[in-house]
Amino acid sequence: MGKYESLAKDIIKNVGGKENINSLTHCITRLRFKLKDESKANDEVLKKMDGVITVMKSGGQYQVVIGNHVPYVYADVCSVAGLSNESVSDSKDEAKGKIFDRLIDVISSIFQPVLSVLAACGMLRGFNSMFATLGFYSNTSGGYLLLDTIGNAIFMFLPVFLAYTAAKKFGLKQFVGIVIGCALCTPAIQLSTLSAAGQPMYTLFEGTMFQSPIYTTFFGIPIISMDYTSTVMPAILIVYFASKCQKIFEKIIPELVKAFFVPLLTLIVALPIGYIILGPVATFGSNMIATGLLQLRGLNPIIAGAIMGTFWQPLVIFGLHWGVIPIYINNIMTNGFDNFLMMSFATTWATTAVVLAIMVKTKDKKLKSLCFPAFISGLFGITEPAIYGIVLPKKKPFIISCIISGIVGAYFGASNFSEYIMGGFGIFEFPSLINPQTGDLGNVYVGIIGTVVTVILAFIVMYVLYKDEEPKEIEAEKFDGVTTKDYIIASPISGKVLPLEQAKDAAFAEGTLGKGIIILPEEGEVFSPVDGTISALFPTLHAIGITSDNGIELLIHIGLNTVQLEGKGFKAFVSAGDKVIKGQKIITFDKNSIEEAGYSLETPVIITNSNDLLDIIETSEKVVKAKDELMTVIF
Repeated sequence: MGKYESLAKDIIKNVGGKENINSLTHCITRLRFKLKDESKANDEVLKKMDGVITVMKSGGQYQVVIGNHVPYVYADVCSVAGLSNESVSDSKDEAKGKIFDRLIDVISSIFQPVLSVLAACGMLRGFNSMFATLGFYSNTSGGYLLLDTIGNAIFMFLPVFLAYTAAKKFGLKQFVGIVIGCALCTPAIQLSTLSAAGQPMYTLFEGTMFQSPIYTTFFGIPIISMDYTSTVMPAILIVYFASKCQKIFEKIIPELVKAFFVPLLTLIVALPIGYIILGPVATFGSNMIATGLLQLRGLNPIIAGAIMGTFWQPLVIFGLHWGVIPIYINNIMTNGFDNFLMMSFATTWATTAVVLAIMVKTKDKKLKSLCFPAFISGLFGITEPAIYGIVLPKKKPFIISCIISGIVGAYFGASNFSEYIMGGFGIFEFPSLINPQTGDLGNVYVGIIGTVVTVILAFIVMYVLYKDEEPKEIEAEKFDGVTTKDYIIASPISGKVLPLEQAKDAAFAEGTLGKGIIILPEEGEVFSPVDGTISALFPTLHAIGITSDNGIELLIHIGLNTVQLEGKGFKAFVSAGDKVIKGQKIITFDKNSIEEAGYSLETPVIITNSNDLLDIIETSEKVVKAKDELMTVIF
């Protein structure tokens, strides 16, 4: 088990238990569940959970947004739930989903596992090109060639990786999928190899956009030769077809020989049909999509950029951006560049800049502490903590970031802003803007100008318009004809918060003495949680009773069995009958000496007349500081 075991258990419990999990994957920041029954998930509990940013439902997936450390949480969830990292699936359940939801699910399941490695290798290629362009070393040197080989490996053999993830998704034996991917990358069958060896036998579809020279046949059937290295769609389409073949053969092949005959027959059927029909169809389709997008963008790149920049963030929020990711990858693999997704380049920087403006201007210490890590993550292209924790809940920052992204997106569209390598995110994306063939830095300059304009605009607009929310006064409400009031009880001690049910003393745990909460102290000071009167102070000083001015009766019991210390280690600053104000120091205790004596400092804070009150709402925080909000009493 890892460090996130406790969080993993809470997540599993609140998605309906492990029996409700149909499958589980993750992307850069999210756990992506497919649940058998989403109504069993407790959205509100998950959203308030420490370690969870928010919850989203999109594309047939139940998405729990975690942050940058999601791989470690994912591993612990799999471990606690007894899932393998291959996850589980229920094809019958998946078949019931809506077509659009199923499409998004298929796309995300195939591409998510590969993206981080693609980004890493792209970063390596980008920095390698940048250092060569800047003259640190030559692009013919051994160092450059070796680094380029490492960075280019996944792009060259992309069909192998996609065939593997597609096999997992479609239910094909994964090693069969790998064989299909490797077969597509075999040099002997590539168009470049065959065309270099001699003249074509004849040409199919001559004079059309599908014109194809034929260099070889499969027992007389012409094979339309293609270069399948670095392609996207052929491997996925052939693996899907192979998965259907496998299911048929599993039904008809005897158990005795099924282990090797099913893969054999699957490959014999799927790969020839793949080479002859599916591969060319997928390649032609990919080329048509790439060409079509270029033409569509060419109609009015300024409007296209404005639309892409404005609406990219909403697409990300609902998980619908996965429909665009394959187009982006296909553009780079097919055209050698992408200028479609790049129109949304400003989105990350607009979000990061508005968070910076809020962090600079706000006087809210808690909000400021949330902004800093969100800002740092944004610099590296991870904006989910900023979006879900700050920008989206406040609405106005979200709208501002979208509008400015749209404005700068129009500039990117007009500038034909392009990326040549699928590289890193945030500041690490700039090396991917260098043309690896020519070393041209034009797109780097466009990217820097757009980023600077985005950051300045977003920061200034947000700084001018942002105002801290005024604390809302708690007003009386009418409830069944009775006027109700809320009263906040402050925490008397700094420490970790636990539910009262977890108290080691049964009298407290069972609620016999009243409702309340447990604090495990981090410091040895106790402060009055209310304005009121000291109604009782035990001679041993280990417990104190306070009655608030509005009649709430409180008991603070410092430690278990600490009455046996007879007051040693405790010091009182008040006496019975004294008036106190909220936040006034009333007792100190020697935390170290009490613990060294073998006593637990588990401290129940109990409302002893809780039966006279309408309701008591405990804090959802796991750790509190003295004087923070601990409970809200409704009376």
